[in-house]
Amino acid sequence: MRNLLTMLQATVDAHPGRDALIWKEDHRWHRQTYTALWHEIGSLAHSLLQLGVAPQSKVALLSTNRPEWTIADFAILFCGAISVPIYPTSTAQQIGFILADSDVEILFAETRELAERAKAAAPAHLRCIILFESSESSGAGSPEEAPSCRDYRELVAAGDELRKIFGTPRSYESVGEHEIATICYTSGTTGPPKGVMLTHHNLIWNIEQFHHYLPVLLTDTTLSHLPLSHIFERTCGQFTILFAGGAIAYAEDMAKVAQNIAEIRPTLLLSVPRFYEKVYASIINSADQFSFFKRLLFRAALRIGKQHQQRKTPLTSLLHPLFDRLVFAKVRAKLGGNLRLLVAGGAALPPYLAEFFLALKLPISEGYGLTETSPVIATNPIDQIRVGTVGRPLPDLQVKTAEDGEILVKGPSVMVGYYKNEEATSAAFDEQGWFRTGDIGVLEAGYLRIVERKKNILVLTTGKNVAPFPIESALAQSAFISQAILFGDGRKYVTALIVPDFAQLKLYCEGRDLPVAIPDLLTTQAVHELYAREIEQALQAFAPFEIPKRFALLPRELTLEAGELTATLKVRTHVLLARHRELIESMYDSGEKKADNLSAM
Repeated sequence: MRNLLTMLQATVDAHPGRDALIWKEDHRWHRQTYTALWHEIGSLAHSLLQLGVAPQSKVALLSTNRPEWTIADFAILFCGAISVPIYPTSTAQQIGFILADSDVEILFAETRELAERAKAAAPAHLRCIILFESSESSGAGSPEEAPSCRDYRELVAAGDELRKIFGTPRSYESVGEHEIATICYTSGTTGPPKGVMLTHHNLIWNIEQFHHYLPVLLTDTTLSHLPLSHIFERTCGQFTILFAGGAIAYAEDMAKVAQNIAEIRPTLLLSVPRFYEKVYASIINSADQFSFFKRLLFRAALRIGKQHQQRKTPLTSLLHPLFDRLVFAKVRAKLGGNLRLLVAGGAALPPYLAEFFLALKLPISEGYGLTETSPVIATNPIDQIRVGTVGRPLPDLQVKTAEDGEILVKGPSVMVGYYKNEEATSAAFDEQGWFRTGDIGVLEAGYLRIVERKKNILVLTTGKNVAPFPIESALAQSAFISQAILFGDGRKYVTALIVPDFAQLKLYCEGRDLPVAIPDLLTTQAVHELYAREIEQALQAFAPFEIPKRFALLPRELTLEAGELTATLKVRTHVLLARHRELIESMYDSGEKKADNLSAM
């Protein structure tokens, strides 16, 4: 029988002594081999079976990335059950909705705080919470308490004793490839979240086809830092790595990713464009602090590097290796020195970032997909990256565009449907069974280029259509702009909310004896004139109707915790629209206010 567990078992049999999971605890890195991983999965599965987990039961995971997340995920599947990931940043209301909608019986929670958050809105059918991090004060709960609380380590130990008596359970061997493996809930940006049902076959097919373009090697190590609750990290950063015999290292947290990269020295990195934007900004800002000669050398190296990638000439072939030794090798060393491939997903990658990292000999393979497609639809082959595209559709996956440009997909990795939501499932497919992605794209010489999310297109009252992403991407290239978010749907013209790069802006103000404290910094006329110039310079190549006529500066970075970003760090535009409605409306006032007199307080 072919399923996700038999795939892992094949790796265990082939590479029993190789490292599978790596994590930091008590200030040092620990390692678990494939044999030990399989043993712990089997022990935990024994205990889950004792708790009454049956085939197609629903078991949820509410935790940040850690080895126990991966082990619990496989143990759930080991029982023939269905795993339901929940983002640990979710509110009690969001957690309660998913637990109720998906009929979850047992929940793995990372901490007591997350367990209490789940309990606050837990449905009656949630009967047990298993804590990854327990404490003496947490206890197991009284017998009449519902849901009861259990300790992860105690369950593994109990399962280990059962293994000694009964051997490793074989429940996974009867799990069919077309049985549901997981229900992943969408972000719910356009209504209540929908539970995407994916089978073992959906995921395995996607993994194998993805491997054609981006082969994972036995010697590869990746640093897991995107939420495992997101299907991109789970399919590409967990299942794909383990089925190839590679190793997964878990970042301590997002704030320590750079430090962990230097310590682990991974060969692969899967992340989102926002992460690469921050790496880019860090490199550029560091280069700006160099001496005059080193700055000149860095800029020349970057220029030659980009030219060499675009079109090799005798001059670039001569200079590029020299600049690589003098400049780029030192940059790569700060990123661990072993990286051979970067993968970008979850959102569109600005072309300038792809070109920059290619020049550094750190290719970023941009891909594209959705939760409903397991997730990869297309990706750039490692040896044939085409900047500005999301790559080639996976082999044997049918992809086409509708008359309005919407990307349509049909193939083995497309979901079964939305859990208990036949109406939404029906609406997701056209009459011929093609899945509607909701994205506008173009197929060019076998490569797919994304124009914009269909719902993101700004339709102006003048009849003009504006795709925000290219404009927002161009603005973000400014050293003074961290993020830009465009508005204008149903309006006469486009406006923008600008998140400044506060570090660069403060340096600018300090050098001119301008106020550096917020809100004074944002209300200074010289600062708004600076941003007006930056916007004008960054958008010279765009049509007048695409350029924001007014803008406003926001007083802080957007955050995941405030609900302004998704788990993959995409901006929740509808949240900003609601939160800053008055400010946005003021940019459309017919009065005498000028764009460069606006700021968010």
